[in-house]
Amino acid sequence: MGSPAEGVGRVASFTVRKRDHTGREVIAYPGEVLHRDERVLVLRTAWAGDARDLGFVVLEPSDEWREFFFPGRWYNVFEIRAGDGRLKGWYCNITRPPRISEGEVSADDLALDVWVTPERQVQVLDEPEFEALPLTAAEREAARLALAELLALAERGAPPFGGKEARPPYGLPNASTASAMAANETGQTSSGTFSEI
Repeated sequence: MGSPAEGVGRVASFTVRKRDHTGREVIAYPGEVLHRDERVLVLRTAWAGDARDLGFVVLEPSDEWREFFFPGRWYNVFEIRAGDGRLKGWYCNITRPPRISEGEVSADDLALDVWVTPERQVQVLDEPEFEALPLTAAEREAARLALAELLALAERGAPPFGGKEARPPYGLPNASTASAMAANETGQTSSGTFSEI
């Protein structure tokens, strides 16, 4: 899944490019910048396709998305809300670190995903697809560390998994804090931030 693939229903000011693990573009769609600093890019997008039941959430044309891209991190997080503002949950993609320029962001999707409910229950998705990808050992380790970081953030309700609190200034942890949290969850020691991997 990984993106509101049919695009958005508002004027574009930014372009999101989803690529597969080889770097081939799968989809591109517009978004509106809500917040941008050295730690995070937050875009507003909207599901503009037909309703789609994924089994754990139903995506609907009236849904609004907030997409969080983190420089140097091996994931992105999409907060999904119904048209009435009700939080449906967060869809997280394990990716190579995003490439962010003046008017666009792109990331290479590595198949491994996480669904987080409003109650912060988590479901790891597409592990067989991830295992089948021809990744290097370093990429596979970075992806697993990113997964551990996401699970730790979700368990604590840390931004962006804060529901109504997931708004500016977002209160996002810095990369070294998040890495330490993930290392603590997995029992591993951290040798640096994800931007150094």
